[in-house]
Amino acid sequence: MDLSTLNTLLLVAQQGSLAGAARVLDLDPSSVSRTLAAAEAELGLRIFQRSTRRLNLTEEGESYLTRIAPLVQELELANEEAQSQRQHPVGLLRISASVAFGQVCMLPLLPQFQAELPGIQLDLHLSDLNVDLVGEGIDIAIRLAPAPKGDLIGTRLKGARYHVCAAPEYLTRGPAPEHPSDLAHIDCLRLSLPEYRSCWQFRDPQGGQIEVDVDGSLIISNPLALREAARLGLGPTLLADWLVADDLATGQLVDLFPNWQATATTFETGVWALYPSRSYLPARVRAGLDFFKAHL
Repeated sequence: MDLSTLNTLLLVAQQGSLAGAARVLDLDPSSVSRTLAAAEAELGLRIFQRSTRRLNLTEEGESYLTRIAPLVQELELANEEAQSQRQHPVGLLRISASVAFGQVCMLPLLPQFQAELPGIQLDLHLSDLNVDLVGEGIDIAIRLAPAPKGDLIGTRLKGARYHVCAAPEYLTRGPAPEHPSDLAHIDCLRLSLPEYRSCWQFRDPQGGQIEVDVDGSLIISNPLALREAARLGLGPTLLADWLVADDLATGQLVDLFPNWQATATTFETGVWALYPSRSYLPARVRAGLDFFKAHL
């Protein structure tokens, strides 16, 4: 039995007539009468004794309405609270992201996050491990990957492009590589992830693709440190646009192949927000998703 039906039963008892309840609800009395009849049929008991002049609660009806009245009130309060939280979400929101992406892209947004969503307490878990969302109690995981597969639901926040970068100082020591294949003979800086440290892929403006085997004497596990090594002139490296956009704009780093697309895995890589289920998504989680989708 739905909440509106229960409220109708209580209103009929309060008003003492079907007509009175119908006026309050702005309904035809026959509609209220049908609701009452359906409720009595479902319960298998008569709630009101009705005549052409009077309407009285039966003993069973009075007992029933006395029991449900506080429950209905609690349900209405719970509904109001849920709607209020949807409009002004509150609670703890746990988000996982890589160390580099969290530091470069998410931390600068936190003052605005707190201003727009003051009721949400944010627990930002920065790790380069792919954590188990359900096992670790994570609401949202921000990951750089192709379109997600498996049980997790994914929302694409932004695209991701990669660049082979080097410091201007490095380029003064010898001839700059003119073609991506030249990297096979250069001491490159490499990220320690297996798919990043052995082979880089390139796509030219016409859509042609090549793979280049890369090697180098320095392997680093953190993209922030890898960027710093490139800034120091230690060699060329492959880094994401969100990490090196400012360096490329200021000239601290140079894109060696600006007309080529580059990647270590797939050209379809993007920044994704992953979460366990879209069913009954809590208001705080929906608010967090909407915020980072808008601002990233």
